Amino acid sequence: MKPGTVITSTQNPKVKSLLALEKPRERRRQQLFIIEGKKEIGMALGAGYTIGNLFYCVDLFPEHDLATLGIHDKFLVPVTQEVFDKIAVREGTGGVIAVAEMKTHRLDDLALRKNPLVLVLESVEKPGNLGAILRTADAAGIDAVIVCDPQTDLYNPNVVRSSLGCVFTQPVATATSEETIAWLRKHNVRIYCTYLEASKPYHEIDYRTSSAIVMGTEATGLSDIWVKNADANIIIPMQGKIDSMNVSTATAVVVFEACRQRGFKPAN
Repeated sequence: MKPGTVITSTQNPKVKSLLALEKPRERRRQQLFIIEGKKEIGMALGAGYTIGNLFYCVDLFPEHDLATLGIHDKFLVPVTQEVFDKIAVREGTGGVIAVAEMKTHRLDDLALRKNPLVLVLESVEKPGNLGAILRTADAAGIDAVIVCDPQTDLYNPNVVRSSLGCVFTQPVATATSEETIAWLRKHNVRIYCTYLEASKPYHEIDYRTSSAIVMGTEATGLSDIWVKNADANIIIPMQGKIDSMNVSTATAVVVFEACRQRGFKPAN
């Protein structure tokens, strides 16, 4: 490896360009985003993402580890501890941050097996929740995650962090609710919406056929278009004084019931 001169100033153009990517508007404009951590960078590379500049702290990240990432010398950007502390969004990154190119996430790019299990999220707002749900989807072997009318982008640094890199490995599409409903109908996938009214307990539904589990926001739940197009509305029976739980927790409860019914057979 032949890294360049160590960057010592946060005013360096490369550093300023990276910092700009913390803003959603700039990520959309450049179609670039940030990945923190060796494991997450490795997962992105394994999933076919293109990596540009790779910033590493000379005091934290051993240079001999650079070879394991396979990044071309010209993209290696060594920085001091002071500069790295400025560009790192989170702690525990291991001293390495990469800039990567976004991918497209279209419904038509999703490949489904026979009797797929699909997870749909409407208007998810919190990056941490989206990342946690992507981890659940990965653990459960979900065929696809569809994010409808998103209020946060897939490449928010906190989505990447909280998903532990599953945002790269999980089949994900973004679309409007109308487009997603039409796509599910086209593929003969039954729609099960989490909803408080006129609902069946979630464990009484048969998820062994082609199924989509649809989750809404904690604040407002699902919009009317989903409720009207549902094959059934489902509810998690609550035993305490509150009538809802964190959306990522609720997702895990329903998804793993579906997996239990399917004998915990992952997607092909």
